[in-house]
Amino acid sequence: MAAKDDIKSKISEAEEFARKIWLAGLGAYGKSVDEAQGQYEKLSKDANKMFDDLVSKGETLESDAKDKFKETTSEVESRVADVRKKLGLDTDDTDQKIEELSAKVDALTEAVAKLAANK
Repeated sequence: MAAKDDIKSKISEAEEFARKIWLAGLGAYGKSVDEAQGQYEKLSKDANKMFDDLVSKGETLESDAKDKFKETTSEVESRVADVRKKLGLDTDDTDQKIEELSAKVDALTEAVAKLAANK
């Protein structure tokens, strides 16, 4: 009987050892799932932070570009106004010159009409 009990004991030990191997494998799987989930959450947070950082940087660059564009546009408008003024194409000045020329043409027309009437 001792041999039979000894065999049963060995089988029981083998079953217990096999169960522990199974549980260790299951534990390893669970641990790897937890670690993978932790890594996923960390990557997700990092990705969100990186995205937010990129958006912030983009907003700064957009603002800088708008400011530079306004500065450049203002500078170009100033140069164009200077050139127009130098060429006598300034709108206010042009209107005044047209009025002066119209007055001179009217005076000349009157003078010609008087000369023609005196002949």
